[in-house]
Amino acid sequence: MSAVINAPVFADVPVREFQPGPAGTQITIRGLTKYFAGWPLYEDFNLDIPKHKIVSVFGPNGCGKSTLINMIAGLVPIDAGEILFDGKSLKDTKIGYVFQNYREAMFPWMRTIDNIAYPLKLEGRSKAEVDRRMAELVASFDVKFDLNRYPYELSGGQQQTASIMRALANNPEVLFLDEPFSALDFEMTLFIREKLQEVFMQTGTTMLLVSHDLEEAVYLADQVLLLTKRPTRVAEILPYNDVRPRTVDTLSEPGFISTKKLSLEIFQSEVRR
Repeated sequence: MSAVINAPVFADVPVREFQPGPAGTQITIRGLTKYFAGWPLYEDFNLDIPKHKIVSVFGPNGCGKSTLINMIAGLVPIDAGEILFDGKSLKDTKIGYVFQNYREAMFPWMRTIDNIAYPLKLEGRSKAEVDRRMAELVASFDVKFDLNRYPYELSGGQQQTASIMRALANNPEVLFLDEPFSALDFEMTLFIREKLQEVFMQTGTTMLLVSHDLEEAVYLADQVLLLTKRPTRVAEILPYNDVRPRTVDTLSEPGFISTKKLSLEIFQSEVRR
């Protein structure tokens, strides 16, 4: 006897007027719904992500942290809902994306410099514009390795550095980072954290970061977005306002300690629910 799965039905869902976020909102999510195998992951999910902030996404395993940013970035289709970027659609918005698996993120047949320049060439930028932007990125990231080599000839940290440079090449309005440090050693993780902070302080680019490391999530964030178990909701959005650049001394600051402690308490409450 075959099993019957109650798949979602969206035809009878009433159409509601889109409610914009408050002033200063970069990404507005309304009624986001996503089912997998007939079971809800997100259902009528709403969220406002502010401009010029780093928002870290943290929550229990399986709650759909990466799926959330992949849906916002257009990499995973949604079943229902609407997502706007400063009132615009995704196709009218410049985004950058840094993947967890840097080995699969770069085009192996292209030199590293051409990988980084790829978004600019897609936009039809002139050679002079491309060269100028490449020089800016090389200086910003203090690149010491040879960008004329192919990605597979570089270390993991060098490949991820190049991936981040590529994601920033066309000055995106929003930068998505899906666990960008998880495959890096500790030394390179510290380096990339520092560089991301520098880029953020220089440009104010809105960043949405998924992390499985709570200390890392809080350390980089202006807001910590804590999610529940599925069907996933917002458990809490915690502000974290310690000054930048954040350093090793930040880890012992009262603001960091209290935000991390409260985040952990909310996370544990969700896991035990």
